[in-house]
Amino acid sequence: MSLPPELLKKVKLLEIQTRKKVNNLFIGEYHSAFKGQGMTFSEFREYVPGDDVRLISWPLYARTEKVYIKKHDEEREMTVILAVDVSGSQDFGSKEYFKGEVAAHVAALLSFTAVSNKDAVGLLLFSDQVELYVPPKKGRGQCMRILRELYFHKPASRGTNISVALDHLHSVLKKKAHVFVISDFIDKNFEGSLRRLGRKHDVAAVILEDRLEVNIPDMGLVDFEDPETGDTIAVDTSSPVFRREYKKYLDDLGVRRASELRRAQVDTIPVRTDEDLVTPLLQFFQRRRMR
Repeated sequence: MSLPPELLKKVKLLEIQTRKKVNNLFIGEYHSAFKGQGMTFSEFREYVPGDDVRLISWPLYARTEKVYIKKHDEEREMTVILAVDVSGSQDFGSKEYFKGEVAAHVAALLSFTAVSNKDAVGLLLFSDQVELYVPPKKGRGQCMRILRELYFHKPASRGTNISVALDHLHSVLKKKAHVFVISDFIDKNFEGSLRRLGRKHDVAAVILEDRLEVNIPDMGLVDFEDPETGDTIAVDTSSPVFRREYKKYLDDLGVRRASELRRAQVDTIPVRTDEDLVTPLLQFFQRRRMR
């Protein structure tokens, strides 16, 4: 599918910006953080003192009367899946980028890093339904397709149902994959699906946050629109009652979200729309490397 010139320009710009960030340090941390899928036999070599005697090939010794050990190499080929929330709440941001744009940047960075490491990468876009699924593939062409879909896809729905996306991945992914779920996780009852996916795959939750969502300034009377339902309400942001109730709502939301993620036993990567997105990912890779 061809893209309008303005979108093609945006995709090219994002590719250039992302490639600058996928430097040797980032790729090295990524490579070290994720173990391969196992070990495969490479070759035999003669035993030297200090080698692990458990690796000695006794059948070969019986035939040759020489001591050889089996040499194995780690299977480095991996699959990375980017599950990206495209619901209405992603059309919000108080700084340069909306949450949806930050999600696209995170997905692009991970996509280029995976391909640079010769890994396959796939994409799932979701709202309260599976909007699009791109099966994992290798190569730069796959990265470009993922970028095009992130910018060009028009969601059929503006609601959110994280469980629908997770259950879909659980059904279509046959081999172990590294799954990054990129969302603000403003949803309920996704713990069971997240835990089930995490039993079979390596899952990390990239949590998108915007400072204005947690700290609304005093702007007087303001019309607020629910990005998922389109409903509007007039709110006096200077009202002590409103500020108290809104803080309680946010605190409850944060506690519920943190509780579901903790019970699901998945890694979390908080990313702010007004802060550098590379640092949280690097820190995540470094934590994984130390395990």
